[in-house]
Amino acid sequence: MKQQKQHSPWSWVSTLYFAEGLPYVAVMTISLILYKQLGMSNADITFYTSWLYLPWVIKPLWSPFIDLVKTKRWWIVSMQLLIGAAFGGVAFTIPTSFWLQGTLFFFWVMAFASATHDIAADGFYMLGLDEHNQANFVGIRSTFYRLATIFGQGILVMIAGNLQVIWRNSIPFSWSLMFYGVAGLFIAFWLWHNYILPRPAEDDERKVTSVSDITKGMGNMLKTFVTKFPVKEVIIGILFMLFYRMPEGLLAKVSALFLVDAGHNGGLGLSPQEYGLVQGTVGIIGLTLGGILGGICAGRHGLKRWLWPMVCAITLPDAVYIYMSYAMPANLFIINTCVFIEQFGYGFGFTAYMLYLIYYSQGTFKTSHYALCTAFMALSMMIPGLFAGALQEAVGYRMFFIIVMACCAITFLVTAFIKVDPAFGKKTEEQK
Repeated sequence: MKQQKQHSPWSWVSTLYFAEGLPYVAVMTISLILYKQLGMSNADITFYTSWLYLPWVIKPLWSPFIDLVKTKRWWIVSMQLLIGAAFGGVAFTIPTSFWLQGTLFFFWVMAFASATHDIAADGFYMLGLDEHNQANFVGIRSTFYRLATIFGQGILVMIAGNLQVIWRNSIPFSWSLMFYGVAGLFIAFWLWHNYILPRPAEDDERKVTSVSDITKGMGNMLKTFVTKFPVKEVIIGILFMLFYRMPEGLLAKVSALFLVDAGHNGGLGLSPQEYGLVQGTVGIIGLTLGGILGGICAGRHGLKRWLWPMVCAITLPDAVYIYMSYAMPANLFIINTCVFIEQFGYGFGFTAYMLYLIYYSQGTFKTSHYALCTAFMALSMMIPGLFAGALQEAVGYRMFFIIVMACCAITFLVTAFIKVDPAFGKKTEEQK
């Protein structure tokens, strides 16, 4: 049997996780700016785009099939081709009379394909690398996922804005050209990964077992999920997963719309180019730095020691939006500073949430339990987002941001009831 040529992990880990991050940011963030520029109301934008979280909420339901049908390598390259086609579909339908129905359909396709790609890519990462390289490249995969976020939320939005200047404010045509470009990029990803991804022996093509075997395995996994702790702790854990980020669930989409909305509507009126700099670049850098610092702090002293500082970090900086809605700053430095503070605090405070998901997932069926926890995580953003825009339109930006700050009390409340082992996350003597 001919031995497969081995390529350096540098040649595929970086591009694989860049390709994983880009459709997510397109569905969750770029779509907001697109629809705002096409004239949709905030209530409609947040309602329709929040439903796009659904594939990430329910992906644990079909993740077993990805383990049993074909190979993870096959799923990766197939989903990248489908994502590219979905980007092309968005581009094609933007200038048409059925742009809302058309773009939403292709964003839905993109979301399901992206969620499936996430499952396959994360599984393939563990098969394609030995334990040493898994540890070595975990930072690389996170970095390139963040770079995809900066590229999507920052550079691509800037490109769409610059194309509007070139084509004299032809908004639909400019966005269409940008999405066609990303479609071409994903065709390149498909070609590259079809060639470069390794073919690990463990990623063999498996035949589907009976449906009863699959459902039995899922039933056992769900049973252990709800019986590993006393009923009270299970309820508290799920409530924490759902409500810890409630203020952020309200704020995330409306804050982006506030930055680009016209001044007479109470927004700051940033252009796509300015938004790409403020939220898509400076904000993401703040988010990343906050997450890095949070990981360092939790690693030194454990999650329990840093839990309440992280709760304060993820809630109190939201007040910068109250300030901006009243002061209406036109100075980009001030706006960048405010967004950086809020995103840095979110990144630092989000560390506690992610570590709790890992803590709750410990034991048998660790991977499947973590997938269920991340489903609750997606649901925690989906539910508040469904009505956030309607609430903002009813009360205005200023009162909306005050309500967000009031909802921070819920974050403090659900945190007060959880129990965390003081040693969890702390570096042991053997690791020092």
